[in-house]
Amino acid sequence: MKKLSLVGIVATLAMVLAACSGTGTSKDTDSAKKLTFAVITHGQPGDAFWDRVKSGAEQARDDYGVTVKYSADPDPSKQAQLIAGAVAEKVDGIAVTVANPDGVGPAIKKAVAAGIPVVTFNSGVEVYKSLGAITHVGQSEQIAGTAAGERLKALGWKNALCVNQDPGNTALEIRCAATAKAMGGKLANLQVDGTDDSQVTSTITSKLQADKSIDGVLTLGGQYALDAVSAVKSSGSSAQVATFDLSADVVKGIQDDAIQFAIDQQPYVQGFQSITVLYLKAINGNDVGGGEPVYSGPAFVTKENADAILKFAKNGTR
Repeated sequence: MKKLSLVGIVATLAMVLAACSGTGTSKDTDSAKKLTFAVITHGQPGDAFWDRVKSGAEQARDDYGVTVKYSADPDPSKQAQLIAGAVAEKVDGIAVTVANPDGVGPAIKKAVAAGIPVVTFNSGVEVYKSLGAITHVGQSEQIAGTAAGERLKALGWKNALCVNQDPGNTALEIRCAATAKAMGGKLANLQVDGTDDSQVTSTITSKLQADKSIDGVLTLGGQYALDAVSAVKSSGSSAQVATFDLSADVVKGIQDDAIQFAIDQQPYVQGFQSITVLYLKAINGNDVGGGEPVYSGPAFVTKENADAILKFAKNGTR
């Protein structure tokens, strides 16, 4: 047998390496490029939280070389229509939020029956198994609410408000209930219109002016914490503010002692990990989580770690 020349060896190795991909073959890479996943949320377009979810999904799209179709509608019936549309397109997987199980649950079940893998994320941890989803990516609102309540109790809150910007959202209702139970004292639900910041501020201001004994305002979304801070100032109240969810402005508020803490469920992780679960299911048959939830939070942001978190929040990834 003739010995291969050095040039021949190098050429052969190059061909072998070119044929390989992250999972072993060029065939895997080619098939991955053909994969299409739908991400369907109930989030408001332009909301900082949902922008982070979308950024995470798009990063996974770029990393895995797949197609991601992102859509959102706060109306459960329209969200169900988006799910039905994804089924009709025969996508390779669907990542969907379940803020209203009655409204979107039947559409999810139809997707599963059609053989399309489904991952629920952000909201739906209580129902994802019954809907046939692979797993749920997000935080347990029960666990997060309990942790929040324990911190508020340590801060000495006795008579506070829980500001709900999306009445009817089961995840937010669980947050308030779990927080109230762990905090003790009084935590009154205050429903506001999350699409109108001026209305949120004025509603909180009116409550603080009417009851000077209110010592805390807990908001269920980062941007509403900023509205609460404004309401506290304009009403002359001494109430403290704490919040679920994060933004760069919220981190700055924590640094300035205007906000006591934020509970970050890490929406960027939710978007990225949901696509990851669907991708691994498609290329390797994996069931990430083993049927159990994949938790993205709660992660607390306080004065102690705010400086380290701020640079990521400015990037739009925290």
